[in-house]
Amino acid sequence: MAAFANECVGGLAAALNAHTYGNGSQTIVLSHGYGTDQSVWHYILPVLAIYFKVLVYDLAFSPNVNPKLYDPVRYSNYGAYAQDLTSVLDELKVKDSIFVGHSMSAMIGGIAATRRPDLFRHLVWLNGSPRYLNDTGYNGGSTRVQLDSIFNSIKTNYAGWVQSFVPAAIGVNNTAAIEEFKSSLLRWSPQVALQTARAVFLKDYRRVLPYVHVPSTIIQSKEDIIVPKSVAYYIKRKLGAPARVRVLKTKGHFPHLTVPSRLLRVLKKIKVCPFIEVPLEIETLQDTSRACTIHRA
Repeated sequence: MAAFANECVGGLAAALNAHTYGNGSQTIVLSHGYGTDQSVWHYILPVLAIYFKVLVYDLAFSPNVNPKLYDPVRYSNYGAYAQDLTSVLDELKVKDSIFVGHSMSAMIGGIAATRRPDLFRHLVWLNGSPRYLNDTGYNGGSTRVQLDSIFNSIKTNYAGWVQSFVPAAIGVNNTAAIEEFKSSLLRWSPQVALQTARAVFLKDYRRVLPYVHVPSTIIQSKEDIIVPKSVAYYIKRKLGAPARVRVLKTKGHFPHLTVPSRLLRVLKKIKVCPFIEVPLEIETLQDTSRACTIHRA
């Protein structure tokens, strides 16, 4: 993987389709989760770009990325994704950033912060989790039987699994969000989808949390079939730095697609982002609207 990245013009940042928007003095990094790519930020990115320099990129599993970069063994844990993140930030000479990680990327950012705290000023955990599997005294949201059923469905009937999983994950009756996530998942090969699902749902990173010494804001939907609300408070208790929990009064795992105005208002309340204003066109988004177009390689 490293050899291939070095052959790419622009290094790993170019290989992962890193793009920046805006000219602010403070960099905010948006990192997507399972089954999506950088285009998932299309509602909130144009607002943030008014105030920040916004960096987006694709995780290595994305169909936008040259498949030579994706090694299923290397990317069987979050450590490789965290290394990619720190490498991209180093290449682009980004330090002291605000990092917004959705779902798996929330924990990826946490791991990266334990290795290179100089790269991060504040972490935003958006519907993130250190462990999705239930354990004694810990509600991760899923049993092993449930996860094995998911893996089997991905392996044997991927398209059918997508059709049933997506509406439940979106959580609300939002046609645009449902169709967008379906389309994104169906661009994946079932093999990569299964490999990544296992890397996400079977790992346990709870032990990492006390070593995260970067201040954090944990944003969590009130109801999310993937990540229970209790996980947000668990993260807060275990982190090694001050953290606050902000619960969005919404359902689903994708508040940046379904309630972008509410998400922006929560970001505004973070000490490092007090100047964000939510424009009327974001407040009044309809199901069929798109706030902007983001690069898809």
